[in-house]
Amino acid sequence: MAGSTLTIKDLHVSIDGKEILKGVNLEIKGGEIHAIMGPNGTGKSTLSAAIMGHPKYEVTKGTIELDGQNVLEMEVDERARAGLFLAMQYPSEISGVTNAEFLRSAINARRGEGNEISLMKFIRQMDEKMAFLEMDPDMAQRYLNEGFSGGEKKRNEILQLMMLEPKIAILDEIDSGLDIDALKVVSKGINAMRGEDFGCMIITHYQRLLNYITPDYVHVMMRGQIVKSGGPELAQRLEAEGYEELKKELGIEDETVEQEV
Repeated sequence: MAGSTLTIKDLHVSIDGKEILKGVNLEIKGGEIHAIMGPNGTGKSTLSAAIMGHPKYEVTKGTIELDGQNVLEMEVDERARAGLFLAMQYPSEISGVTNAEFLRSAINARRGEGNEISLMKFIRQMDEKMAFLEMDPDMAQRYLNEGFSGGEKKRNEILQLMMLEPKIAILDEIDSGLDIDALKVVSKGINAMRGEDFGCMIITHYQRLLNYITPDYVHVMMRGQIVKSGGPELAQRLEAEGYEELKKELGIEDETVEQEV
């Protein structure tokens, strides 16, 4: 079975009337991992928010399609049910809802009425995935992200990823604030998902994550556009040289840093 394809064409996105994305073109297929890199404020997080339908981000031009379906016509929950997943840079805390309750509800929403996962199968899968991610079993019964450390929140995002098995995942700075041990565990979870039925976009500032997850493609965003694409060697070059040399090569003046919400 061929994997899914997320296709973004000439995407323009504004926040409060200020244009942040200025014509992004990108295609992510099942079996591929794409890394999005670039200086702060160049539109990386705006891209992820626009794909998932955050109401503050207005798409003024362009298209986003998942397997030929118009994503922009879908509500946020419809996008998730269609197979899109976002691991957020700052996951929300939800008091009164346990991790296990949240996960089972999310899985059943994807599966649809009459096809709910059995309780025993759910518990077995969750226990296996939590052990794989070296998570304390007690976290299943803790309220979602409440009182979690930064590392626990990021592992929990990867637990959701592994349990929900989306078609296309967007990981927004999943490595932010992680120590090396947590980084290795998070990377192990992402690598375990690799396969023809799973495509992934990783937004990151640092090469260090890509030491553990080798991307198929690396894209550099500046001025609200993808200005250069390449293989893993592009990320290594950016780590060694920074962005200034690339700006000179591409003839890009010092850019005005846009504010991302």
